[in-house]
Amino acid sequence: QVQLVESGGGLVQPGGSLRLSCVASGINLSSYSMSWVRQAPGKGLEWVSSIWSSGVTTYANSVKGRFTISRDNAKNTLYLQMNSLKPEDTAVYYCRKDQGGQKGQGTQVTVSS
Repeated sequence: QVQLVESGGGLVQPGGSLRLSCVASGINLSSYSMSWVRQAPGKGLEWVSSIWSSGVTTYANSVKGRFTISRDNAKNTLYLQMNSLKPEDTAVYYCRKDQGGQKGQGTQVTVSS
């Protein structure tokens, strides 16, 4: 059974940084394409970034140059380093196993002064 547990969200001022983590169990993260997606209040799910099993990374234009996706295979953990945060980054962030679409419970990120 796949379980994904996100953490690391919080309240941060514009321009600040956060690092989100997603600990996986029941799967080997490095064998799958994994993504971070987010949902802002009143909006649909938005793709943020992906890392393929090969290690190739891709980013939405809205976060390119500010966010970095990575994984630690030994810890079976996915990360999202978020820098230069903007109010429009406010959302619940989920990690997602792309094959099958399983997501965790999410972690809230709020960017506000």
